[in-house]
This record gives sequence, C-alpha cells and structure tokens, in this order.
Amino acid sequence: MDPVGKKLLDIAKKELGYTEKGDGYTKFGDWYAKNVDSDHDSYFKTAPWCDMFLAWAADKAGVTDAAGQFAATVDHAKWFKKQDAWGKKPEPGAIVFFDWSGSGDIDQIDHVGIVERVEGDTLHTIEANAQGYKLMRMERSVDQVVGYGFPGKVKTAAKYTPKHAAPAPSVQNLAPDTGTTGNLHKENVPESPLPSQEVILGGLLAFILCGTVALAAGKAAAAMAPTSPPVRVRKRGKHHRPSTPVQLPAEVTPADLDAADTATTIMPALSLAAAHEAEDREFWGRIAPLKEDDELAFWDSLHAESTLSSRGEYASTPGFR
Repeated sequence: MDPVGKKLLDIAKKELGYTEKGDGYTKFGDWYAKNVDSDHDSYFKTAPWCDMFLAWAADKAGVTDAAGQFAATVDHAKWFKKQDAWGKKPEPGAIVFFDWSGSGDIDQIDHVGIVERVEGDTLHTIEANAQGYKLMRMERSVDQVVGYGFPGKVKTAAKYTPKHAAPAPSVQNLAPDTGTTGNLHKENVPESPLPSQEVILGGLLAFILCGTVALAAGKAAAAMAPTSPPVRVRKRGKHHRPSTPVQLPAEVTPADLDAADTATTIMPALSLAAAHEAEDREFWGRIAPLKEDDELAFWDSLHAESTLSSRGEYASTPGFR
C-alpha cells in the first residue's frame, strides 16, 4: 500500500456518505476557493468536486506536498507524471484517474478516486462526486483507467519541526575544545555581570587608598632622602600644594571624592596629580590629630635635622663628618 495514500484513505473513510447540496455546493469546494484558489473564485463552491476533495483530504492529512492540490483531474495526473510518480499497475492507496471512453489518453481524463483494494481486474475505490453527487465506495474496471498517481513516490523536501525548543546552552557547556580528553565542564560557574554602578565608580574609587599608600611611600622616601638639598617639610599645618590647582577629570567632582572616602577598592596606577590630591586630603588630614604619636615624632625629628643642616650646625656637632 502506498504510505501516503493510506493517510488519504483514512480521511476519506470518515467522510463516506457526504452529499452535495441541491445547488451543487460542497464544503470541499468552498474550502478550495478560500484556501487554494488564488482568486478565491466562488465558482469552485458548486463545481465538480472529485479532485477538490482529495486536495482537502491531503491538507487534513498533512501530505499536500506528496499528494498535490488540484481541482482539474488532467492537471493533477500530469503533475504526478512530472514527479516520476506515475504508473499503470494499481495498488491500495494509489490515486486512480479514469477516462470513461477507455482511450487511455491523459488529456481525456474525466474522474479521479483512491484505490482501496484490488481484486483481479476490479478496483475497489473511494470517490468523491460519485454518481454526480456523493462521496462513496465504488467498483471500477481497470479498462477505464488511464493511470495511477503514487503520492508515496513523490520526492518532497524533508521537514522536521521539533516538539519542544531546545534549551539555550549554559555557561558550563560552552567550555572550549582544547583537543584533550579531560573533562572541560566547569562546575558551578556563577554569573558575574559587572554592575553599572561599579563601572561608573570604578575610576572614582581609584583615589580612595591614595592617602594610605602616600603615607607609606612618604616614610620610605624620607628615610632615604639625602641631606642636600634639604627636605622642605613643615612641622604642622598643610602640606605644600602644587603651584597650580589639581585638575580633576571632567566626570569627577570633590563631592564624588568625599562620597568615596568610606569605600575601598584595588588601586590602579596613580597619576601625579591624583597622588598630590590624596596626600593633601588623607595624609596631612590624619597626621594633625597625632600630636603625641610616634608618627609625628618621626616627622619632627626629620624637620629638626633638616633645619640644622640648612644652618650648618652639623659642622659643630661633635663626631659629625
């Protein structure tokens, strides 16, 4: 049995007994006018419907590419021949085309049906518009047959529609192929999108630890500083400022720096202007309250030594060279 033709037979058996209306109207012709004919011609609603029923059944069975959709039997037969799905030997499920005169001429085809079974020279068929008005079973002689169309032999493009969409690949499944046989699957990889706030404040918070780093750097530099030229350090008060004000980036304001004082971050490379600003804000701001602290004593001794050096008093100090 032709596998596609079997699907058509299953549809046709459910419609057995359908009868056209008094004016020739059928639901199959109505459907064809609305869904197949490009002009939606109302003519088809009352036209001979033997082939339009097959078009309707093919649509219901989902096999229109294999069975075709036609209203004219001659065009339908020629389509099967063009598809290399035409033959002279009957089998169940084949589309059978008749010429009542028995000419065997494809251009003289009068009627079409579906072969249900074959018994010698007799065909048992299901036909629409049989006897001019009804969908019913018929017995036909092979002498009236022009040929058979085999929908199962029509070559159609393979179609596949998944029932469920595949899930999007996870981060764990996207490990690169390094050519090794080891397990490249990375377990429990958390998503770590960079918050927009962190992106915006990343540059601003780069200044926060300047004071702490400047303090440590100042100690090391002062300990290694030569006596000439003398280190100019004030005992108390503000550290010397640059001759021109520090130019902050356009997107940075003093308010931003104040708000960032309470936070910490990993400090990138600092510019000289940023270091000066941080020293002024953090280092000297913190050293003022430490009047009796060891930190202040360190700077006091350094200031005293630099003052003696500038006056030449080291020369009179016993043991100094």
